[in-house]
Amino acid sequence: MPVMGEKGVNSTELWIFRRFGIAGPWRSRWRRWSRPLGYLACSSGLVCFLIGSFLVCSIVAIVFFRLWVSSFLMVDRVSSGCLPDGEGSWSIGIFYGKSPFSLAPIELSNKSNEKSSAWPVANPVLTCASVSNAGYPSNFVADPFLFIQTYMMPEGSKKGDLRLYRATKFPLEWTFEKVLVSKPLVDTSLVHYNGHYWLFTSDFSRLSIVKNAELEIWFSSSPLGPWKEHRKNPIYRADKSLGARNGGRLFIYEGSLYRPGQDCSGTYGRRLQVYKVEKLTKDEYKEVPVSLAIGETKKGRNSWNGVRHHHLDPQLLPSGHWVAVMDGDRVPSGDSIRTLLLGWTFFLLLFLIVMFIGLLVGVMDCIHPQGNYLIVSRRNEPFSFWTNPHSKLRRYAADISRCILAFKGRVKLKTCHGKLTIIFLSIFVVVLVCMAVQYFYGGNGAEEGYMYKGQYSQFTMLTMTYDARLWNLKQYVKHYSRCASVREIVVVWNKGKPPIVDEFDSAVPVRIRVEQNNSLNNRFKDDPLIQTRAVLELDDDILMTCNDIEKGFRAWREHPERIVGFYPRLLDGSPLKYRDETYARKKNGYNVILTGAAFMDTELAFKRYWSEQATEGRALVNRLFNCEDILMNFLYANTSSVRTVEYIRPSWAIDTSKFSASAISRNTQQHYNIRSECLSRFSSIYGSLPKMAWNFGSRGDGWDV
Repeated sequence: MPVMGEKGVNSTELWIFRRFGIAGPWRSRWRRWSRPLGYLACSSGLVCFLIGSFLVCSIVAIVFFRLWVSSFLMVDRVSSGCLPDGEGSWSIGIFYGKSPFSLAPIELSNKSNEKSSAWPVANPVLTCASVSNAGYPSNFVADPFLFIQTYMMPEGSKKGDLRLYRATKFPLEWTFEKVLVSKPLVDTSLVHYNGHYWLFTSDFSRLSIVKNAELEIWFSSSPLGPWKEHRKNPIYRADKSLGARNGGRLFIYEGSLYRPGQDCSGTYGRRLQVYKVEKLTKDEYKEVPVSLAIGETKKGRNSWNGVRHHHLDPQLLPSGHWVAVMDGDRVPSGDSIRTLLLGWTFFLLLFLIVMFIGLLVGVMDCIHPQGNYLIVSRRNEPFSFWTNPHSKLRRYAADISRCILAFKGRVKLKTCHGKLTIIFLSIFVVVLVCMAVQYFYGGNGAEEGYMYKGQYSQFTMLTMTYDARLWNLKQYVKHYSRCASVREIVVVWNKGKPPIVDEFDSAVPVRIRVEQNNSLNNRFKDDPLIQTRAVLELDDDILMTCNDIEKGFRAWREHPERIVGFYPRLLDGSPLKYRDETYARKKNGYNVILTGAAFMDTELAFKRYWSEQATEGRALVNRLFNCEDILMNFLYANTSSVRTVEYIRPSWAIDTSKFSASAISRNTQQHYNIRSECLSRFSSIYGSLPKMAWNFGSRGDGWDV
């Protein structure tokens, strides 16, 4: 900072005045014209700094978005037909069971649909996209009922009363019947029990009532009223975790009445609780909680009901079994607002840190409260915020200025300590940019499954390994078990002492299939315990995003007769030669998909691999301990006249064996030579591979670019 000499004159100006003999009124004129020019010069440096900072932050943001954020994003809900919504993404699933307390999701009943390649059909069965695509734009679907009656009681919180409507043309045309209760009641459920009709509902307009924590009961001799209040109303009024707000229609099982309720602790509609009604009269009411036995998923946001489920409607079927519909959501209430606020918070911190760096390097001195370019004393000179000695803003700014100056005095930018400080702050800026981009553009953090022809499905993951790769396997199970469409993980254990299933942190069942012989052919052994038609063969040392896995599954459902995978190869030449993906990219085509990361039809693929036709090929695989994936491609190609392979490009893939020193094929050239030998032998046995190569970028969605 310039040192002050005469009043209002810094040392630099004083030197100029004495050197050039400037005196009297000329000094005032000098100050009037030179300081604005100095300010402009300083401002240009500040502008350059801000523009440079903006460009650097923009580059970091774009790179982070392309390499990381976009890897986890699926098709936008708006483009899929869903309207944007701040509450969540509620959808509806179906459950079956022998009783309302032994319900299991539809996928466990193994119901299939050939038209949508859904083996099995999986929850959710109804989403906002389903309704929107049918011509009724929606942002979410929730509070489902299995319809039996022709009457409807919509929520009355906005109208201010509880109204009854009768269906004139179910389900789209309704006529108003009457007002049942002139109060803004919500989540109302009606049941006929012990000779009376009962309304279980909530009224959040009562004084001193905690929202989502109030329960009321009304009774009548007729469903059309008149209705009277229970003597103990409100039954609940303060604890959100007690399930006070109704979570669906009351039901009767084995002569007892049960009430579903919402546990709203933490977030609205967090989970369901069921209560057995032990006493219900006009004057008394008592209920006790019972276990619902609908298991909560460990997949978190990747599951359609991983964070919330708040409405259940079970009904008895003529067969004696039960069916139920339940809604669910993958994000908590208000998640979009929270995400937006966090994004702006990180953006504000980013701005402040950039400004702080500017102060440290000196480009902010021209707007610094202790600087001299804006300090003036005449009315006709530029206006200054700092000239008023009684200004609170000036005092606060002066305090901040002293702190900054003290810090600058300690941090000498030319020293090692000063350089480390700037490096640390720069790294902090990069982190803040990434966090802001993540919260602004990263969506809700879920890697959802992809619907095909209005339905979801599930697949089985299968990997082959041995004892030296246990570390890889544990990471593999922990990561992929959280993917939305994974039903089960099957581990083909080829060698060594098998692990205990409890050792794995898994969100789905894990089954260890111990083999007698250490053979690569075990990968494709027929397994009658697999409950899905689709199987993803994925090596235990490959780490990809769940979003990429879900893309591959969707592509396979479009063409289940193909091998759909993530590692393409072009095998051509005379004789055939094995080359890496780079060669296929140069030629812009591929005719083989490596089955170390590929979807296939278990019934089709495994039967082909263990057919009598493949006997000689399996023997070669055993002898060379290699090439089982190439053999599968030959078997597909030579039993079909249509396309048999399809490529999906992963956003990124990590080979985790590099971290465990257990890679199988470390000598790349030797590995390629062996595979070229396999190509020669398989060609002589089964004929050549198709000469036609399938081009990259042939899919309309760009997943194979």
